[in-house]
Amino acid sequence: MTSRLDSAQPYALGLYRIVIGLLFACHGAASLFGVLGGARGGGTLEAGTWPGWYAALIQLVGGGLVALGLATRAAAFVGSGSMAYAYFVVHQPEALWPLQNGGELSAVFCWALLLLVFTGSGALGLDRALGGRAAVPGPRSRDRAPSVA
Repeated sequence: MTSRLDSAQPYALGLYRIVIGLLFACHGAASLFGVLGGARGGGTLEAGTWPGWYAALIQLVGGGLVALGLATRAAAFVGSGSMAYAYFVVHQPEALWPLQNGGELSAVFCWALLLLVFTGSGALGLDRALGGRAAVPGPRSRDRAPSVA
């Protein structure tokens, strides 16, 4: 069973990346364009307002890039950093725990995107289709120790 799951890992990671990217982009689109319920329950953010408008722009562009698997690691790094900023600067001063300060989504997006920084895009990404750097490394044997050269 483990070998079957291991062989499906790049595809599961690709689907994970697509879902996280789309959800992240939806938050940006809601804040910038008022779609999907708008910013904070309705409306849009005023252009150029700090930090909300810039965060929404990072969410829309970064989420789109992550969903497409294009420059995934860089887009996920910037997105993760923006969510860390959102949590520690906007939410955490209100209370220590995310459930108390309303920062659950910021924390979850921060860690979900940080995972993609380390794993890459997996399968189904444009980086791989366009012949960029290999998004999915070849299979490695679990029995062999890493080489130290």
